[in-house]
Amino acid sequence: MGEFLSVAAGLPTVVFSAALMVVVGFWLLVLVGGAEHDSFDTDVNADALHLGGVPVAVSFSLFVVFGWLFSFTGSVLLADSGMPGAPLLSLEATLFGASIFCAWWLTRRLVGPLARLFPDEPGPSRQDFIGLTCTIRTRRVDAGFGQAEVTATDGSTALVQVRQQDGDRLGLGSTGLLYAYDDLGEFFWVAPFDAALDPRG
Repeated sequence: MGEFLSVAAGLPTVVFSAALMVVVGFWLLVLVGGAEHDSFDTDVNADALHLGGVPVAVSFSLFVVFGWLFSFTGSVLLADSGMPGAPLLSLEATLFGASIFCAWWLTRRLVGPLARLFPDEPGPSRQDFIGLTCTIRTRRVDAGFGQAEVTATDGSTALVQVRQQDGDRLGLGSTGLLYAYDDLGEFFWVAPFDAALDPRG
């Protein structure tokens, strides 16, 4: 453990160690809801470094982790070599530059596949369903029960919870209009709708 801490706190690994602590702290904040994973996307242009396609925090975290691993491994090998002071300092500087380059190269190779997990356009949200028609998928809909299938503007479908105020009751297969969303109950208010009047028809 002593040797591990000595290498982690020594040059050049200490630079990456400090950055790694920042990265760990940031993701802990994201985990508890104190920050968003894309908090720095508007402040940094990762495309200039060919690391775009994923949130800046993701690419930077990968870069730091890889840089730390390369630097730590190289520092251990240098420490075991028993090399004297001046040549050792020169090799440590070379190791630092090599760690930066290798970390950047490996991060660049990974962000391409990872970019598929972070689409440019967000998927449909619940608020996007308001004003759309739906098809009731339960035998009844009332103030405490009901489900319906709704088709988003992008063609995707979702099964949502719906509730109905007093009036003509909706039943299985009937068409309803989603007119409001209840955040607390996580359901949509629905009203009867004549399918013949649906402008999308």
